[in-house]
This record gives sequence, structure tokens and C-alpha cells, in this order.
Amino acid sequence: MQREELADFLRRRREAIGPADVGLAEGPRRRTAGLRREEVALLAGMSVDYVVRLEQGRSSRPSTQLLGALARALRLSDDERDHLFHLAGHRPPPAEGTARLARAGLIRMLDLLVGVPALVMSDLGEVLAQNRMSVLLGGDHTGLTGDRRYLPYRWFTEPEVRALHSPEEQEHHARQLVADLRAVAGRRPDDPAVGGLVGRLRAESAEFRRLWAEHEVAVRRADRKTMVHPRVGRMLMDCETLVTLDQRQMLVVLTPANTEARERLDLLHVLGTQDFPTANSEDPAR
Repeated sequence: MQREELADFLRRRREAIGPADVGLAEGPRRRTAGLRREEVALLAGMSVDYVVRLEQGRSSRPSTQLLGALARALRLSDDERDHLFHLAGHRPPPAEGTARLARAGLIRMLDLLVGVPALVMSDLGEVLAQNRMSVLLGGDHTGLTGDRRYLPYRWFTEPEVRALHSPEEQEHHARQLVADLRAVAGRRPDDPAVGGLVGRLRAESAEFRRLWAEHEVAVRRADRKTMVHPRVGRMLMDCETLVTLDQRQMLVVLTPANTEARERLDLLHVLGTQDFPTANSEDPAR
């Protein structure tokens, strides 16, 4: 681990990126360019103290999970992310691991989407990055591990996950998830991550086995769905999906389909502002 080089690299990348670049308000009394350490901590989901120790060369070697979080927070390019891993004494992620780190270009697009829920997902349904509105709507899913990080697995094994979708649309959504997973399995027939997930779902869910046997195939591009939030109620939303050329990652954006949904989404934003800490709050770590 090259502590001094790592510290200098992190400090310079933090100073080179502004609050607006990551979807944060500049706020008053900002005397220097770049992000504050508290803001990096908030975006990366770690303590301010740890960010300080990293920048001062006093930390233990960060894990690959922490490095991935820092790469997302600092909007590093693929080359910069690999350099970060090298400085910390880790091998950069291989192709499968890289697919689990949201691409810098998608994260920058995510930053521009302030008033609507948006997230970056892998083709297996793992949430790689979310904006604030996405967290307010459905919760933070970026820290899940094991099979739970995959949306199809949670959908078919954890009934409470379906509460966000209206009952009359749940069958349709289940079919979409299975058809999309079938398309992934067709593109990656020898990938053990795909085959393993499908095998475990077939073993644990009779509903999944039934739908999988129907052999429906479809890659989700656009859809309209009714989201049910416990605080603001039902919202009719249009779902648009931008898929990368290699089809390994996608940017999913939810926009209100009518005035009522827009008003309820605005209310959710206001309620969330009251509940969630900002970058200027006293304890920005999460």
C-alpha cells in the first residue's frame, strides 16, 4: 500500500470535483474549491474520521468495498479507479468485479437527475448507485450482500419487497424480472454468477420455477408502473431504462406520469429533506 501517494491522490481528486458535480448544493461559506471531507464521507457511506485518516496517510489498508465506494463518490474514471486500487495495494477488479462498480459516466448522469428517482443497476438487478430520490422512494439498496443484492432474488424470496408495487401489477412485474433474467442467461450462458442465481431461485421459489419454465425473454426498456409509498401513497410512474452497449449496466429513471404523481413525489422530497442529513449537518457520516 502506497499510503502517501494514496493520500495525495484522494485529496487532489476531492479538490477537483465540486458539489454541483455530485448533485449537492454549494451552500454558504465555502472558501475552497472542491468537496468537503464531510461530503465525501456522506457520498461514500463512511465516517468523516476515516476519510481524514486516508487523506493524512494514517489509515489501515481500505477494503475493496470501501475503494469502490470512494470511486463512486469521487466520480473516478475507469483508469482512475484502477489507479486507486493499485495505490491501496489491491488488484483492480476483473471484468465481473468491474461490472459491480457503476460506470463514471452513468454516475454523472445520475447526478443531473435531482427531482426524480434514478439508479444504476447491473444486468442481474444489483443496485450499484442511487440518487437521493431513489433512496426516499424505495430505500438504500447499495449495501446489500450475498444473493440479497439481486432484485430478482429479493422479489421471489422476500414478500415484503413487493409492497412498493401495486397488487394488481405484481404478476406483471414478476414476469418482467424473469424474462429479463432469461435474456441475461442467454447472453452469458457460461457465467457461474448467472447460473448460480437462477439455480438458487429455482430451488427456493415455486413461483419463479413456474415463470422460468414459460421461457419468456425480454430486456426492459420502458414501462409504466404504480408505486405505493407508505407516506405519500400511490404514484403512477413512467420507467425509462438506458442500457450500456455491453448490456451489463443500466440507468433506470422514474418520472411522474401525471400531475397527482408529480405532487406526491414533490411531497416525498420535502419529507425526505426533513428526515435525511445534508452535507452541512453536524454528523454527515452514515
